[in-house]
Amino acid sequence: MTRTAASPPATRSRRGRPQMMADIRAAAITEFGLHGYEGASTQRIAERAGLTKPQLHYYIEGKQALYEELLSSVLQGWSQAFRFDAACDDPREVLSSYVQRKLDYAIDHPGLSRVFTSELLSGGKHLGKYWPVARRSTQQKVQVIERWIAQGRLRPMDARLLLMHIWGMTQHYADYAVQVRVMLGVGPEAPIDRAPIARELTTFVLLGCGLAPD
Repeated sequence: MTRTAASPPATRSRRGRPQMMADIRAAAITEFGLHGYEGASTQRIAERAGLTKPQLHYYIEGKQALYEELLSSVLQGWSQAFRFDAACDDPREVLSSYVQRKLDYAIDHPGLSRVFTSELLSGGKHLGKYWPVARRSTQQKVQVIERWIAQGRLRPMDARLLLMHIWGMTQHYADYAVQVRVMLGVGPEAPIDRAPIARELTTFVLLGCGLAPD
């Protein structure tokens, strides 16, 4: 994402490099989330970050490198943060924790989630090298769920569909955040009370798996 030069460009804000990169990343998340890869422009990213375009290109290699860094951060973050707890073999606890963490990520990082969704809607042509990581992460969860099913601890089901249903329900709170706030009567800047959402989603998933919620 970054490039090396002899000296950084002078900026009126005199931000340090870590803050500058954080501002550029936040600007890129907003721009790509709104316009997708094809519609996004480095000019608007620079403006959102409080930079000129030449200043922006001191810090990044280019639009594609910046975009792919964001996609990679989403998929790597998901694969790391949403692993099933290896120290726990209770389906109820593992699935409840998984739903909670997925929901928290969607609400806390809606921009990153929308960048990924926008890429999928445009055909996913930038995701080819990331799918093996996503498949491995998913397959690990599928094997755990299928073991629980074989042991009679969950009702028979397609484990992949279960995971995709969880993704869809939790991702809704990022991709449709505007609609969610309208339906819940929550203002644009007000915090969303996620406790009842998590409770309903968890209950829905557990009952669907044949488990009684706590």
